Amino acid sequence: MVKFKIKTGDKVVVTAGEHKGSEGNVTRIFKEKNKAIVEGVNMVSKHEKPSATNPQGGIKEMEAAIDISNLSLLDSNGKATRVGYRMEGDKKVRFAKSTNELI
Repeated sequence: MVKFKIKTGDKVVVTAGEHKGSEGNVTRIFKEKNKAIVEGVNMVSKHEKPSATNPQGGIKEMEAAIDISNLSLLDSNGKATRVGYRMEGDKKVRFAKSTNELI
């Protein structure tokens, strides 16, 4: 199982691909696929059939997953940074490598 340095709720920036430079919060992570859903980024249109809950049907806008390797955490200055781990007392904490601040 892979351990990711980006967690749900983190503010990230897209570093590669069609949506490069876009920022948003991570809403969900798919560990088995190495992908994450970022709020407001990589929007796609999904066609929905009429159903009991949605009798009209229609086209719905939603976020699609982005590969984790194309995301980078934003530090307090709003710049992309790498993430490191260190022990503070007997607790393992994440820190931004560019500013050395705790996340």
